[in-house]
Amino acid sequence: MCFDLQSRLAARRAEHLYRQRPLLETPQQPEATVDGERLLAFCSNDYLGLANHPEVIAAMQQGAAKWGVGGGASHLVIGHSTPHHELEEALAEFTGRPRALLFSTGYMANLAAVTALVGQGDTVLEDRLNHASLLDAGLLSGARFSRYLHNDAENLGKRLAKASGNTLVVTDGVFSMDGDLADLPTLCAEAKKRNAWVMVDDAHGFGPLGGSGGGIVEHFGLGIDDVQVLVGTLGKAFGTAGAFVAGSEELIETLIQFARPYIYTTSQPPAVACATLKSLELLRGESWRREHLSRLIARFRRGAADIGLTLMDSSTPIQPILVGSSERALALSAALKARGILVGAIRPPTVPVGSARLRVTFSALHSEAQVERLLDILAECWNRLAEEPEADA
Repeated sequence: MCFDLQSRLAARRAEHLYRQRPLLETPQQPEATVDGERLLAFCSNDYLGLANHPEVIAAMQQGAAKWGVGGGASHLVIGHSTPHHELEEALAEFTGRPRALLFSTGYMANLAAVTALVGQGDTVLEDRLNHASLLDAGLLSGARFSRYLHNDAENLGKRLAKASGNTLVVTDGVFSMDGDLADLPTLCAEAKKRNAWVMVDDAHGFGPLGGSGGGIVEHFGLGIDDVQVLVGTLGKAFGTAGAFVAGSEELIETLIQFARPYIYTTSQPPAVACATLKSLELLRGESWRREHLSRLIARFRRGAADIGLTLMDSSTPIQPILVGSSERALALSAALKARGILVGAIRPPTVPVGSARLRVTFSALHSEAQVERLLDILAECWNRLAEEPEADA
């Protein structure tokens, strides 16, 4: 046999890195049925609680009744429907940019933007903790690819000084495994010194951050002159599916003409765009969701400190608990599940070796009582785990 897949899988299990898919048997909601068990879930990216919102569901049903259930073709053939166009216009207005372009996934949006903008002879500089889709895009672009130290503008500046050709600085807005924010004002200022463009993937920032949910760019009061390429995903706080890139007229036309992941992909179902138009309306109009989320996060961080948990520097709905070894992270996750709490264990290679963690995430649909329940059970399980010896990471 040419490919010894059994040995690869066995090694994965032995290293406590084997991944399994939980089977969700209910819609996205705090109390969910997973693998036949009723659990209180703190692991969804449905930050504003819109994935199961009745008005969003109704918009999708009405959209399907009018527009059908398939895109039919790529946007450039006959797959660009009126709902797609209306959503692009709404997202452009929402982000304060001339235009926006829809994609079927966030991975595709990142791959499209980077590979269409830089190539051989150019430079792409990325935060070393960027999402895998951004790192893959940099590697596949053919440009000179380098990773600067996490959130380190000084280190970025040194790499910018050695850059050649068109230079693109790429960063997450909110880092998905740590929950911290990119230091955008400083990073953008450093990029401007070298006439480099900045691209931000704000997948986890849209919705929770900014006065109107406009994400990290709104949070810091930055504009298109600071962040030329702005990416957002629609499957997290928006509660639907897909992604978008927002920017100048010239940027969007360049992506339409040169971005292979856009050109050669069937458009998302028009009904999804109908649903997203409604979720965008709710995201912008119902500020109570962000306010409630902020209160839950603050309460959790106070309670976690009282327990003695090690949290990351995050003010976002992503609140990772640093555990250390993969084995202990799995053990803590299993202990919580046995008590009715679902929190995923994040292990290498998603995070560095020795920094396995439980990635706790909050939704605007969580109640204060549910957060108190999480803290009570965490304290019990953590104290029990602390009595056991630490295994090798």
